[in-house]
Amino acid sequence: MSGVSASPASPVQRIKKPDWLRVKLPIGENYKNVRNIVNTHKLHTICESGNCPNMGECWGAGTATFMILGNICTRSCGFCNVATGRPGVVDWDEPQRVAEAIHLMKVKHAVITSVDRDDLKDGGSIIWYNTIKAVKALNPDTTLETLIPDFKGQHENIQRIVDAAPEVVSHNVETVERMTRLVRIQAKYWRSMEVLKYLKEKGMRTKSGIMLGLGEKKEEVLQTMRDLRANNVDVITLGQYLQPSPKHLPVLRFVHPDEFAEYIEAGYDMGFDYVESGPLVRSSYHSERHVFEGRGRTDWLKKKAFAK
Repeated sequence: MSGVSASPASPVQRIKKPDWLRVKLPIGENYKNVRNIVNTHKLHTICESGNCPNMGECWGAGTATFMILGNICTRSCGFCNVATGRPGVVDWDEPQRVAEAIHLMKVKHAVITSVDRDDLKDGGSIIWYNTIKAVKALNPDTTLETLIPDFKGQHENIQRIVDAAPEVVSHNVETVERMTRLVRIQAKYWRSMEVLKYLKEKGMRTKSGIMLGLGEKKEEVLQTMRDLRANNVDVITLGQYLQPSPKHLPVLRFVHPDEFAEYIEAGYDMGFDYVESGPLVRSSYHSERHVFEGRGRTDWLKKKAFAK
């Protein structure tokens, strides 16, 4: 079934989740503390809006991925659980609230993402710039990853992210070229590649992610990885797509952990600096490990040497 594509309305029989996709329930004091901080500061997280399977683990460890610019997106991707519609007005106080929340959480590494704001002339990039600067001002010892939209490929808006200087800039291609129009309706595969290329040329440490199980072929996944490396992307994440609701694209295949392990091997052979690949991997999963150059490759080489 790996070569079949489907729309949300397709009469595809739901496949039973395998044992390796079991998720830990969110519990513990750290989890409660993070939820209280998020609620008190009236913030949004992609953890909740995106139904992330790792929310219990990450929030239990005291970390969360903040989502700025509201919780309504102007795009209607077939995989995403974030609501689509007309967003509200820009909240210019949001950057400071995000910075204060990160300060209260006392995290060493933070991740920020956003909805797409195609309704705004700047694509939301000014709020992005203000948020990064506010976080760094209040949390000078905290490293920061920004998971950004494509800003329609407009360099002026992408440059604001560069000027704010987060440690890692991530932009997800999400799927293979053939399936982009189905999965990321208003996005373009090569435009995303150009965004990543521009960021790298400006000196950023770059990262991208792919979801599997939507109908892509294995060779297409490998080609997407090669395309990312051709644009000098440093970090790649690969994870299993999980259908948020019956209205979203169906899961056509649950990818076995052994195949995810093959992508780790292939990724390091291609020259990626860090490869995070597994059924429950999401773009911000273990993101604190992706900041420092050489760590992933060094650990991988040690494992290979030990295995021999």
